Amino acid sequence: MVDTQTLAKIRSSNSSRPGNPDPEVTPIAKRRRFSLEYKRRIVEEADACSEPGEVGALLRREGLYSSLLTAWRRQLREAPKKRGRPARPNGELRKENDRLARENARLKARLMRADKLLELQEKAAEIWETPLEDLESGEKDS
Repeated sequence: MVDTQTLAKIRSSNSSRPGNPDPEVTPIAKRRRFSLEYKRRIVEEADACSEPGEVGALLRREGLYSSLLTAWRRQLREAPKKRGRPARPNGELRKENDRLARENARLKARLMRADKLLELQEKAAEIWETPLEDLESGEKDS
């Protein structure tokens, strides 16, 4: 039978050694992060397994769960979805820009013509001494 003093000496000598952690203290778990290259390598190794139990041995060796393997397969199969409008090649952008510039110039020319016609209409109304509202409503003096 071991007395309490001997037991205390054994515990203190075990905890003071750098190789033996104190069994009473629980380590803080850290979230593991896996690189894309590592995920690809593991998925390729798992896909190459042909014998029963090989995938399980691979997962045990790497300390992984089968759910991670399933998620990684799905992640590698689905391309990352980019947000926003799809990019256009430079040629298409240049053509679109030219088309919009032509349309803008055409609309500016129409606007200038409409402004000149309004000025002409106002001058004609001044010459005939007729209010512009009468011309617009279509009333005729009889």
